[in-house]
Amino acid sequence: MPTTTRQWLLNGHPRGRGIEIENDFKLVTTELGDPAPGEMLLKLHYLGFDPAQKGWMENIADYVAPMAIGDVMRGSGIAEVVASNGGRFAVGDMLFGTTGWTEYLVTDGKELTKVETEISPTAVLSVLGTTGLTAYCGLFKVGKPVAGDTVLVSGAAGATGSIVGQLAKIAGCRVVGIAGGQDKCDWLVREAGYDAAIDYKADNVKAQIKEHCPRGVDVIYDNVGGKILNDMLACIATNARVVICGGISRYETGSLPAGPENYFNLVFRRGTMAGFIVLDWASEFPGIRKRLEGFVKDGSLKYQEDIQHGFENAPQTLQRLFAGLNRGKQMLKL
Repeated sequence: MPTTTRQWLLNGHPRGRGIEIENDFKLVTTELGDPAPGEMLLKLHYLGFDPAQKGWMENIADYVAPMAIGDVMRGSGIAEVVASNGGRFAVGDMLFGTTGWTEYLVTDGKELTKVETEISPTAVLSVLGTTGLTAYCGLFKVGKPVAGDTVLVSGAAGATGSIVGQLAKIAGCRVVGIAGGQDKCDWLVREAGYDAAIDYKADNVKAQIKEHCPRGVDVIYDNVGGKILNDMLACIATNARVVICGGISRYETGSLPAGPENYFNLVFRRGTMAGFIVLDWASEFPGIRKRLEGFVKDGSLKYQEDIQHGFENAPQTLQRLFAGLNRGKQMLKL
């Protein structure tokens, strides 16, 4: 059994700027204690990455505990039980949940869940993990689409956005995505089944929305914020529902985005706009995971995983999210 482990610690709060890999993280080797009664020793196999992690580093999000300099970087992972002192899981079990950026972990496992899926185990961090759950809950609990609605998704080629669009198609909606680059737009239409895709790097976004959504947009699922949200709000239909999931446009600056310029369209169109935190539906996660897995198994839901390699590359892997380099769920294999 190992007596030490490498860990990445938080070394800076990147407020008002992008992440600085050299300064915001510190790689250390630390002693591992023996598992106390009821505890287990876990070996990490994969780490998962989400844009929200920058908000955690900044302490801008109050729905999670603040992070102090010197804390193990917070994040999700898949880990194997390699030793147990009467712990709640057996040696050899694979678990997932919040683990932090560490190669080994001693824990009672109360916040972790056993990996039980008939598809790839890594799916518990992507389509069956926070990514898929966020897509499902934001769309159906907040957006409440009905068959025939037009659904518009920003950040549509990202891990969450790509699932949102496919779930909306399953629900009988017309789905339009906004993404950066022709190749991402092509993937949305050819592989993810979107009805149309708009390249925000090349097209006049507002004009393209009006072309592809001639009756207006019934449900907006926004992962971006900023100017793109303004353009989407300019095109809403009567009784539209606007779901605010993320704001990746703000992550490089660190400041919260200015209020949307076209928000008064919510008055003219009798629309609603709401944010959400997926943890509010935690009691429903097991059932939602089964539903999502069923969609994957019957071929109606496709997902992508972008897997980098090497624990020492964890900071660079997180940075990929903000450079638009990832295709689907960003992960790291240790």
